[in-house]
Amino acid sequence: MNEYWSALAGGLLIGLSAAVLMVANGRVAGISGIVGRLLQGVQAATGFVFVVGLISGPVIYRLFAGTWPTVTVTSSWSLLVIAGLLVGFGSRMGSGCTSGHGVVGLARLSRRSVAAVATFMIAAVVTVYLQGFFQ
Repeated sequence: MNEYWSALAGGLLIGLSAAVLMVANGRVAGISGIVGRLLQGVQAATGFVFVVGLISGPVIYRLFAGTWPTVTVTSSWSLLVIAGLLVGFGSRMGSGCTSGHGVVGLARLSRRSVAAVATFMIAAVVTVYLQGFFQ
């Protein structure tokens, strides 16, 4: 499958799922909030279905593309764990994650989300820039 078509399909599915969750439940499709509520036992049914949908993405991709998506990870497990913990901490500190602020918050023209996404992007650019010094 052409890489552009799969990216387009993925983006459309993300937007569709965010819109359906907002219309059906009045909830923002922020992954950190959904997983956090799921772990606390709040709105477990909706959160469980949403997380199962996220995890089943590669299986659905295989059904349509005929092959598993290619993923290459070149970092160490310890670095991945540290990065994951920092992302979790940052999403709690920022009252949301990139999916909630970037997909839904920007679409709703939320000033807080614009500030959060700008912060995410600046941090990403700085991280990529600094990464060049350590390789």
